[in-house]
Amino acid sequence: QVQLVESGGGLVQAGGSLRLSCAASGSIGSINVMGWHRQAPGKQRELVAASTNGGSTNYADPVKGRFTISRDNAKKTLFLQMNSLKPEDTAVYYCNLGIRWPYQKDYWGQGTQVTVSS
Repeated sequence: QVQLVESGGGLVQAGGSLRLSCAASGSIGSINVMGWHRQAPGKQRELVAASTNGGSTNYADPVKGRFTISRDNAKKTLFLQMNSLKPEDTAVYYCNLGIRWPYQKDYWGQGTQVTVSS
């Protein structure tokens, strides 16, 4: 059974930085994509950034140039370095694992709160 455990959220002033981590346990498949999504109060959950185990990454436009996604495949850990944070980045951030081979299934972490004060 796969479990995802996020850490690193917190309260930071605008312009500051935070680093989120997501540790996966269990078998995560031979082909997978791991990503960060966020959900602000009253809004839908949205993709922030994603990374495949083949090395591809993509970012949502609002975070390009400020956030960096990375992963340690050996340790099955995903990171999100968030710089130049803005109040509009305030949300619960969720780690997602999408296994694409040898089967297809998605898993979610419990979420970690990020609050950016102005």
